[in-house]
Amino acid sequence: MDNVTERDAHLRISAELMMFLPVSRRRERQRIAIGGSSTLGHHVESAGIPLTEVGPMTVAGRGVGPSYQPAAGDVIEVRPVPRPQPLPREPRFLLDVHLGTLSRRLRLLGLDAAYHNDMDDPALVVQANEEHRVLLTQDRGLLRRRALWLGAYVRGSRPQDQLRDLLERFTPPLRPWTRCTACNGELAPVPKGEVLPLLEAGTRHGYDAYGQCGDCGHVYWHGAHSGHLEEIVRSAREWAATG
Repeated sequence: MDNVTERDAHLRISAELMMFLPVSRRRERQRIAIGGSSTLGHHVESAGIPLTEVGPMTVAGRGVGPSYQPAAGDVIEVRPVPRPQPLPREPRFLLDVHLGTLSRRLRLLGLDAAYHNDMDDPALVVQANEEHRVLLTQDRGLLRRRALWLGAYVRGSRPQDQLRDLLERFTPPLRPWTRCTACNGELAPVPKGEVLPLLEAGTRHGYDAYGQCGDCGHVYWHGAHSGHLEEIVRSAREWAATG
């Protein structure tokens, strides 16, 4: 471990943030150069950690922000964003192009999750800002865009792990089966007679309860895949109850 001298300043990185550091520099203490006008936020991001993932930062027990300019001898504690993360309102999400499966699972749980499979990074930032959505991504460069009002790095490679990570971080209220998994519109109960022309013959005879999306008109019922979907909902409710 590096020793602190009067000419040094160091970041002390929490274990939860170590994953963002390059493997060759994955150690708790990171020496930073003193001088010029570089801010603490600049040093943290230069180490590889998006500021969206950083919570309290302190020097000798005193809280400091990203605009703080480190001084010689400083040892700056860098901790992860708290969980659950406080937000000014119930979260609404926007997911980047690589998180399509996660977007459908969030919608299944009744969460407002916008998603486009053809939107570039600048357009994502514009929509997130205009609609006050939390931008979800695994692209650290996207999270470092200065114009972005709020984003979050999604941990995990499997959709179920990603979903659990988000539910534990934001603890949003769950309202399963209330959103269209295709377009994110809200569902409303609809009489069977109104949607009969949209149904296959086997569906007409096998089911009586239907919901329809107010935006795209897609019709939903508990069909052949409901067991798989029910398991996703059951697991999500368990994570929410123990989070």
